[in-house]
Amino acid sequence: MSKRIFSIIQYVLFLGAGFFLVWWQLKSMTVAEKTEFYAAFSNTNYWLMIPVVLMSLLSHLSRSMRWKLMMEPLDYNPALKNVFAVTMVGYLANSAIPRLGEVLKCSLLARYEKLKIDKLFGTIIIERTFDLGCYLAFIGITVLMQIDLIGEYVKSKLSLMAQSKGIPIWARLIFVIGIIVIIIYFFRLISKKFPHNKILLKLNGFIKGVMDGFKTILRLKKRKQFLAHTLFIWSMYLLQIYIGFYAMEGTAHLGIKAAFAVLSLATLAMIATPGGIGSFPIFVMETLLIYSVASPLGKAFGWLIWGANTAIVIVVGLIALMLLPYFNKHKKESQAQTVLVE
Repeated sequence: MSKRIFSIIQYVLFLGAGFFLVWWQLKSMTVAEKTEFYAAFSNTNYWLMIPVVLMSLLSHLSRSMRWKLMMEPLDYNPALKNVFAVTMVGYLANSAIPRLGEVLKCSLLARYEKLKIDKLFGTIIIERTFDLGCYLAFIGITVLMQIDLIGEYVKSKLSLMAQSKGIPIWARLIFVIGIIVIIIYFFRLISKKFPHNKILLKLNGFIKGVMDGFKTILRLKKRKQFLAHTLFIWSMYLLQIYIGFYAMEGTAHLGIKAAFAVLSLATLAMIATPGGIGSFPIFVMETLLIYSVASPLGKAFGWLIWGANTAIVIVVGLIALMLLPYFNKHKKESQAQTVLVE
């Protein structure tokens, strides 16, 4: 099976899963839940969505500026308008086909700024690696901030699992830890025995790339600016949810701790389906159940936040795609003049 056919099948499955989740969410609601769901939207204060939209745009701009900083060690200095435009086009592509956005934005920037695409891909890998570390740290902060509440929730879920299977929780945890240790041990053993195996070399290369990514970030000339942008990006993500709570009467009582929890779990939804379609409201709903928010209301809030961010990506992404040739019109004209002179 060719890579292209596999990519098409993967895209259809992921997108189909997203639409199925949308249908399933609406179909599974009772009449009373649907009434509550639509009532939540009819009573929403949409004026409060204006700062949410602005913060979303600012986070995208800050991410573009951070990516530009990562190109400096490569002696690349692209125009910020181009970096922001291709970033938004990348988000637009990712909302349809997972990982296409990374390829497309590197290709477009390389084309308009005359840069090497392979080096741009390297910066993307570094950025994604660093973001993964930030996300794991964010989850840790979320748990520490409300360890009692989340601990009780997790404990209750584990207790139900243990009761249903008749296996103690501590035995399950030991079993999982033991499996992880065994996998690591055998991986190291096989790596030494078959040092030239292609699969093992790729795995080792990936792990080495992750470590090199963090080392490269430490060698950045403007590390403080890089970290400041990272903090700003995650702050904008968090504040979007926190201010969004006040847009709905049923979620206005929730505080910053709930916003941390929603962001921690809802981020996974963006991986589950293209652009989080269908899965985002479910993850938000399940998170808000911990805070005693009714599932129809939690689902409605998830749709509200997802809808606002998706609308921004679609509108701004399409505008950026149309403006890119205009932004770089003078470059084409100068190149044409150079050819004529020669």
